[in-house]
Amino acid sequence: MGMNTASSSGGSGGRRSRRKPVMAEINVTPMVDVMLVLLIIFMVSAPMLTVGVPLDLPQTQAKSLDQDKNPLTLSVNLEGHVFLNDTEIPLDDLVPKLKAITDARGGMDERIFVRGDKKVDYGTVMKVMGRLSAAGFRRVALVTEVDQG
Repeated sequence: MGMNTASSSGGSGGRRSRRKPVMAEINVTPMVDVMLVLLIIFMVSAPMLTVGVPLDLPQTQAKSLDQDKNPLTLSVNLEGHVFLNDTEIPLDDLVPKLKAITDARGGMDERIFVRGDKKVDYGTVMKVMGRLSAAGFRRVALVTEVDQG
């Protein structure tokens, strides 16, 4: 018995019996901070993911078309510059580039959307559509916005 009392008296030669307990909680604060920063980044960058040419499109009551893949979009801005998707292209280079793209994507059955600012000259948009028609593109559609009134 004498031996048990000497070892259990907490002498300086033994191990310490008091340890800090392991913390089993998750600190949520840094995770919330990161999520809020990501939320702000996505809220700021989401409007920038639309088509890059700013236009004021005319409005109609027509319903939108269903699309399953990324369409080819031609845009004519107020100054009369032509854009293929987001890149400006000279009017003379339009047909060869479109033919190269449509050949790679599946032929002349590719739908081409034409967007024109509502204040742009009617003849400029018709010049673009005339070149498309002369090149053999038959699936050409004009893009408008839905009328809010």
